[in-house]
Amino acid sequence: MAYRMNVSLKYGSHLGALIQAFGKTTGDCLELGTGVFSTPYLHYACTLAKRSLVSYENFQEWFDFIKTYENEYHKVNFVEKYADAPIDKEWSVVLIDQTPDSSRSEEIRRLAHLAKYIVIHDANPSNYKVTHYDEIYPLFKYKTDWHGDKNRATILSNFVDLEDFWL
Repeated sequence: MAYRMNVSLKYGSHLGALIQAFGKTTGDCLELGTGVFSTPYLHYACTLAKRSLVSYENFQEWFDFIKTYENEYHKVNFVEKYADAPIDKEWSVVLIDQTPDSSRSEEIRRLAHLAKYIVIHDANPSNYKVTHYDEIYPLFKYKTDWHGDKNRATILSNFVDLEDFWL
C-alpha cells in the first residue's frame, strides 16, 4: 500500500545525534513517536545489530503505516497516551519525538534514570513554552546540543559524560 505524504528535510535534523548515540551503545532502543527518518534508520540499524527496538505511536494512520516495519527485533505499539506506555526499564538509546509536544517532558522525566542517552528532537528554546524542556534539563548531569541544523537536537544523560559525544 502506498502512502502520500509531505516531508521536509528539517524532520531529519535529529539523525546525527541518533546515529552517534546508537554507535556508542549495544543495548535496547526506544522510539516515542515514529517518523520517516528515525524509524527506518533505527529499524535497520537494530535489525542488523540484532538489537531490540520498541516504537510507540499515538496517531492511528501513522501507526498503521509504521507497523509494516515490525519484525523480531522491532516491536511497534499503538498508545492513546504516551503516559500509558510501559517504558520503565533500562534503555541504551531513547528518541523523544512524540506528539503532542507538550507530553514530551513527562516521558523524559520517567526515563531520566533509565536511559543511557536520550535524544530529543525539536529542542529549540523557542519551543520551550510548549515542551518545557528547560524544566527537565536540571534532572540530568550531562547535556549537549546538535546545532548543525535549524531544528536543534539535544542529547541528555545521567550516565555518560557528553563532552566527547561528537567525536
